[in-house]
Amino acid sequence: MGRPALAASLLVAVGWLAGVATVLAASPTPSAAAGGDPRSAGQGPGLVGDPAFAVLAVVAIGLGAVVLTLAYVRLTAPRRG
Repeated sequence: MGRPALAASLLVAVGWLAGVATVLAASPTPSAAAGGDPRSAGQGPGLVGDPAFAVLAVVAIGLGAVVLTLAYVRLTAPRRG
């Protein structure tokens, strides 16, 4: 059963790779349209969004993970008697 299964999976893999089409994506460079870079709100190239909020959110998630981990370890510690 080993060789037929290997041959079948190889045939499926080759067929899948043969059927893959090339993906055409948009260019990552900013457009030359009037008004600047359409990916930001008129600020030109650079940061999009609120980086201070993002940093605070990451710190809050990290602190929450630490607190929940410590609580789990504390509550599930084996009782020594």
